[in-house]
Amino acid sequence: MTDQSFTTAFTVEQTPDAAFAAINNVRGWWSEDISRPTDQAGQAFKYRFHDIHRCEIRVTELVPGKRVAWLVLDNYFNFTRDDTEWTGTQIVFDITRKDGLTEVRVTHLGLVPEYECYDACTNGWTTYVNGSLRDLIMTGKGQPNVGEPMNETERALAS
Repeated sequence: MTDQSFTTAFTVEQTPDAAFAAINNVRGWWSEDISRPTDQAGQAFKYRFHDIHRCEIRVTELVPGKRVAWLVLDNYFNFTRDDTEWTGTQIVFDITRKDGLTEVRVTHLGLVPEYECYDACTNGWTTYVNGSLRDLIMTGKGQPNVGEPMNETERALAS
């Protein structure tokens, strides 16, 4: 049986250290509604988007230029029957150097097609990782959520 957890990847011309720094600047690519530090192993931060999605995430691993890993401690969705679907899942950012480029691979371990939130969540990760995080690494400026929906899925959930 193969792991069906969501994964996505992109490459950039910046260094692994630049990618690592950008990943840890969660307010710069995911959302400005993040409380607590996001760059300290063992610490937990909270994310919130309206009353649609809230979660608490612990930073479990920080290996400069190589890896960032998070554990979802608590989660709430207002659009699923099981509002805790992410609880206990892990989000892993692997950074590797290949052929003069830096690859960032993001895997949300446990976010699988059987989850009711799968389509909305994979759409969100694609928006924030392949768009905003990639832009933050490449240009120094991402497009984090500042309280308004960032894609069609978020617009539908917010209405």
